[in-house]
Formats: sequence, structure tokens, C-alpha cells
Amino acid sequence: QVRLVESGGGLVQTGSSLTLSCAASGRTNTMNAMAWFRRGSGEEREFVAAISTRGGETNYADSVKGRFTVSRDNTRSTMWLQMNSLKPEDTAVYYCAASRISVLPTSRKERYADWGQGTQVTVSS
Repeated sequence: QVRLVESGGGLVQTGSSLTLSCAASGRTNTMNAMAWFRRGSGEEREFVAAISTRGGETNYADSVKGRFTVSRDNTRSTMWLQMNSLKPEDTAVYYCAASRISVLPTSRKERYADWGQGTQVTVSS
């Protein structure tokens, strides 16, 4: 089993930047694609960004394209989400996820078996 721990969330103002980290431990050799999802109040988790197993391909939700950047370092078993130009609508709990079966950066939630507990990001207007 893979354990994922997110960090880096917080309260920021509109237009600010924030970087989230996702540290993996355990059976990291089973991880393939990784992703970030988020959930606003009372909503389902929505796809934010994903990165392929080796990091060569990425995929972004339209709402964050051009503002967010996902990256990973497999030697450190860590994934990051650099978030720029933050907006109040980015306020959510952000979760990292790892897939055991998908090599490509899929946005399909059901393809991710391992999930972190989430980190809160709040953007004030």
C-alpha cells in the first residue's frame, strides 16, 4: 500500500501563489500516474492536474490551465502542484492520488487507488 501525505495548504489572497507537496511512502514502486483533485464545500472531488509515471506528460483541468503546474521527482517520491494567480474559486481541499494501473495522466478519478487526506487551500477575495 502507498501512503500519501499532502502539505503546503493555507490561507492566501487573490492573485497569490502557493505550492502543494505530496510525499509518498510505502510501496512506491507500485505508483504510476499521479494526480491532484480538489473538493469545494459540499461538492464532489474534481480533477485538477495529473502527471505521467515518468513525468513527461501532464494533463490539466481547463479551469487551472496556464496557472497551475504539476511536477514530480520519483527519486524523492514527491509530487508538487505550483499554483499561481489564485482565485477565490480555487478554495477547496486538495488531494493527491496515485494510480497503480495508469501510466498516462488520466483525469478519471476511478483510476486512482491511493489517496491522501487532503490539505485546505483558502483564497480570500
